[in-house]
Amino acid sequence: MKHLLSVTDIQQDIFNILQLAEQLKKDPWGHQILDKKVLAMIFEKASTRTRISFEVAMFQLGGHALFLSKSDLQLGRGELIEDTSRVMSRYVDGVMIRAVEHSDVVNFAQHSDVPVINGLTNLEHPCQALTDIFTIFEKKKTYRVHLTFVGDGNNVCNSLLLASSLVGMDMTVVCPERYEPDVEIINKAKSFALKSGSQIEVTNNISEGIKDADVVYTDVWVSMGEENETDKRLKVLNDYQVNSEILNLANPDAIVMHCLPAIRGQEITEDVISCDQSAIWDQAENRLHVQKAILYTLLGKF
Repeated sequence: MKHLLSVTDIQQDIFNILQLAEQLKKDPWGHQILDKKVLAMIFEKASTRTRISFEVAMFQLGGHALFLSKSDLQLGRGELIEDTSRVMSRYVDGVMIRAVEHSDVVNFAQHSDVPVINGLTNLEHPCQALTDIFTIFEKKKTYRVHLTFVGDGNNVCNSLLLASSLVGMDMTVVCPERYEPDVEIINKAKSFALKSGSQIEVTNNISEGIKDADVVYTDVWVSMGEENETDKRLKVLNDYQVNSEILNLANPDAIVMHCLPAIRGQEITEDVISCDQSAIWDQAENRLHVQKAILYTLLGKF
């Protein structure tokens, strides 16, 4: 693969990346493969985990990360994305973009001579989904588990559908009507599931969808850029909160996951975030290790 824009880009590499992440986690400073290489990081949206984890990842791999907000670039003054891409390819060894529109990242990659990584768009968040699959395997020692995502079928949910179906993990999405994941992605995931042997389901029934779940996952109800829909979303999603009552419907040893930031009292309660079943902090840490594996794979051979 040349770029990581979607989970679909790593169909042939997913298990290699996950295994590499495990090795890199055991020896964080032992693989200086990106010595003298530079990663440009473009952020159109605010970031905590994505920025810090990519910056530390490049440092631990021997390289350097360059932070660029949209206001730091001529993109903010109307320069074409393709022009920025062509020029940046002359300066750096790879680009990570956290953007609003998925099409902008695709356009950037089409005109780039260096690898491009999707750090989040309105359609997908592949780095997060790979981290989640890695964390689940770390906790459960198998991919053959049942993952239930509760809430808004957003970009994280889209990428999780693709990643879980590639590794053979069952996944159920529990969400209100008109908050389902992207239809095209659901169809792709079901296609991958036919080969891997997993089951992909979407339902509006929370008790049905969370029954026998080994992993209970949720995310914010109001993503960045959707603030004007806050009141509507809080009302529609009110019954889809992950609380102790809902968690009790899952398997007794189910783990809880959230990609953060979490709004306590909305999509998840404080007691669930802090319970012994929570894998949220390990999940957050693993962004570093999985993204190191992605950088190692893309930039190490470039």
